[in-house]
Amino acid sequence: MREFTGAYPTEAHPTGQVRTFEIVAAESELPPLEGDRLRVWAYNSQVPGPTLRVRLGDTVHVHFVNHLPQPTTIHWHGVRLPNAMDGVPNLTQPPVMPGESFDYQFTPKDAGTFWFHPHVRSSEQVERGLYGVLIVEDPQPPPYAQDLLWVLDDWLLDEHGQIFPEFNTRHDLAHDGRWGRVITVNGHTAERLALRAGERVRLRIVDTANGRVFKPDFGALEVQIIAVDGLYLRQPIPYRGFEIAPGNRLDLDITAPSASSGTFVVTDRFYPPMPHALATVVIDGMSPPTPAFPSPARAHVPVWSEGLAVPVTKQFRLNARQGGPYGIEWTINDQAFRHDDGTHPAPDHDADVDRGDAHAGHAMPPPALTMRQGTFQRLQFVNESYRLHPIHLHGMFFRLLARNGVPVDEPFFRDTVLVHSRETIDIGLIPEDVGLWMMHCHILEHAEAGMMTTLRVQGTI
Repeated sequence: MREFTGAYPTEAHPTGQVRTFEIVAAESELPPLEGDRLRVWAYNSQVPGPTLRVRLGDTVHVHFVNHLPQPTTIHWHGVRLPNAMDGVPNLTQPPVMPGESFDYQFTPKDAGTFWFHPHVRSSEQVERGLYGVLIVEDPQPPPYAQDLLWVLDDWLLDEHGQIFPEFNTRHDLAHDGRWGRVITVNGHTAERLALRAGERVRLRIVDTANGRVFKPDFGALEVQIIAVDGLYLRQPIPYRGFEIAPGNRLDLDITAPSASSGTFVVTDRFYPPMPHALATVVIDGMSPPTPAFPSPARAHVPVWSEGLAVPVTKQFRLNARQGGPYGIEWTINDQAFRHDDGTHPAPDHDADVDRGDAHAGHAMPPPALTMRQGTFQRLQFVNESYRLHPIHLHGMFFRLLARNGVPVDEPFFRDTVLVHSRETIDIGLIPEDVGLWMMHCHILEHAEAGMMTTLRVQGTI
């Protein structure tokens, strides 16, 4: 697969600039969405948590302090970093216990839009408000008039306007996870996007919801997709509705109409019978002249047209069954991952070669697949269930090759792909980062109930 060469960096290139942040996870209160003030768990007392903005080549140093009543970690979703910094408890690090701290340090290999969240009891901790965004800017960012961020989420509230306190319910597990009635953008229900006629902006969208998929309708705006899951496209493509599943990120190049003004609503249309307003766009006045510049979406993305001729490296069947601590287990190849409940199989003692050792007292199941660094892999996911499954791979990007056997040429890489009911998809990837990495459904209830496994990437000899 020679055409992969140069698709994205295989090594980080630190400039020597270290950006230091402190993140504190603690209970907090926010203005009400409904009813009384909203009690949450938050990073630095805000939901969404802080947006960390750095330049490519900067080294990120985060001093993390846990003041929650539960152990936790931070997973840097989509960031290619050393395995020891990936934030998976008992796999890459011990959980950070209440009152303890942990220091994360890494130099991102890629510019793009990423986010961070716990990987301990994620279905509860993310739902309570623990998530933030990491933006890695290009060394010379393109000169958009505005660089904007929308963090999408939904909230399941009780009759008092508080977060519904029951997690991993049978209803949520039997369906597409926990979906809430209240939808927020950047933590509130009345997001307003103010543009001037002719203005060109970059809009970064992150889906942090436990289970909800979004499909925004931008109406009359001229919108192009320039990046998916952090990486630039081969070339920009018109936005014609994109299913933004939990974990996905989408970077849009938006130009406001040059000869009009007015107000309209951006609407989520993933579920047509129940459209939801996401934001109000207000166009007013003329934009000052903006220097013309080419789209940043001009990355080298291999076609891999021969990828489907390569035998399937591993097939993963996705399904559910009765049983487990929640009454329903979600499985990969008939195996349900157990989260530190003492029922794991014996640890894979060879995993410590790749810093994938099980931490003291905690056994990890053997990896579902071992791959050699730098070699092409074709993975196939067969959804035997009727539910949605956004499959997320840690530590690597992949390209979608086919849906139900029909070749697909998406001009971009992903780290998360939505697998629909009874659907089969094929992906191609070349793993570059050595370690033991998680793979799981990013509907967090499904992951908590077992739809999770590990993939090992071994270094070349």
